Amino acid sequence: MLRQKLDDYHENDIASVLPQLTLSERRKLYRILNLPMLSAILDRADEDEAGQYINEMDVHRAADVVSEMESDTAIKVLRTLPKERRSLIIDLMDSESKRDIALIASFDEDEIGSRMTTNCIIIRENLTVKEAMSELVAQAGENDNISTIFVVDDTGAFYGAIDLKELIIARQDADLDDLILTSFPYVYGNEEIDDCIERLKDYSEDFIPVLDNNNRILGVITSQSIIQVVDDALGEDYARLAGLTAEEDLEEPLRDSMRKRLPWLLVLLGLGLVVSSVVGVFETVVSQLTIIMAFQSLILDMSGNVGTQSLAVTIRVLMDEQLTGKQKLGFFFKELRVGFSNGLILGFFSCILVGLYIYFFKVHNLGFAYAIAGCIGISMLCAMIIASCMGTLIPMTLKKLGVDPAVASGPLITTTNDLIAVVTYYSLSWVLLINVLHLGG
Repeated sequence: MLRQKLDDYHENDIASVLPQLTLSERRKLYRILNLPMLSAILDRADEDEAGQYINEMDVHRAADVVSEMESDTAIKVLRTLPKERRSLIIDLMDSESKRDIALIASFDEDEIGSRMTTNCIIIRENLTVKEAMSELVAQAGENDNISTIFVVDDTGAFYGAIDLKELIIARQDADLDDLILTSFPYVYGNEEIDDCIERLKDYSEDFIPVLDNNNRILGVITSQSIIQVVDDALGEDYARLAGLTAEEDLEEPLRDSMRKRLPWLLVLLGLGLVVSSVVGVFETVVSQLTIIMAFQSLILDMSGNVGTQSLAVTIRVLMDEQLTGKQKLGFFFKELRVGFSNGLILGFFSCILVGLYIYFFKVHNLGFAYAIAGCIGISMLCAMIIASCMGTLIPMTLKKLGVDPAVASGPLITTTNDLIAVVTYYSLSWVLLINVLHLGG
């Protein structure tokens, strides 16, 4: 009765509820759910959580569930288990599942073959349409990824692919070769993920075959795996933009977290001291016009925001390895124009608002108020233009030098832009306000 009720729920809904159940309640579910349903639920769960659930099962039940799971997911889950438990489960798995897991585990984690699954339909090219349909039905019992059928030649080499819809609507006397798309994309299992993921993203296929060095099909990369790889890469880049070498988890030792962060913080401390020293150089300017200190953070914040925006766009653009020097130059000038246009608009509005603020709240005459405000507006324009340049040039330069721009650019650009903004703001204040307009007290 309970099992029939559970059949009405989506696997993802059950997976989201499992952490809220007691151990005895979960073990009851493990017993009453059938293998396909249970494996689908664990596929939806987080890898660590799935590993915990596998660890809670009877070892024979666990082996059956892991055998039923997608081979790439099964490997990720098995890696979370204690070594002895993992070995015991693998020994109890069926021979085909063990072979698939051994195949995928043979690839390094940074190779695309480590993300593939062997769940796919493969037929020969010399079949008739009727024979191809029969072969599809025969294999569909073990492999449910049937929307694309892959075709191999007499030597077993990859030949092309057939869309399931095309095969279904084809006449029985039609030539199967007419249905085969021989230009179908593929990757080699030992290709680096970073090298081929951009190419894979350009295709809207549900499955892309993974070949060995003899062009034989080892498995497929699913669109879900591609999304996961891209998501992992974005998460790693996000951590690097913060000056970290990798994402941290809740259970990472304190020493490891400090080792990742401290080197960058020491570099930034040195740059911060330089910024503070520059402010000290303009001490005479501040002493004559103390009011300008109140608006320093406004210039720094806007400069930092613009630099971060340019950096994010540049990092995204640099992921395209096919980008030419001319295209990079065009992109740089585009960012320069964006920085100038945004700086012009924001500088104009800040000039008006700051002038009104000084006039009404600081009780200065209108001429003095808008002299200060005008200097702030010009400083903001200059700082935003320079920040756009730095946010584009620094990652491009690092990329040219063979340094990952996502690792070094974020913290470096933030502090560099602070330095440039401070110099720009106080230099213009000294030139325009004190030497030209003689507003110093």
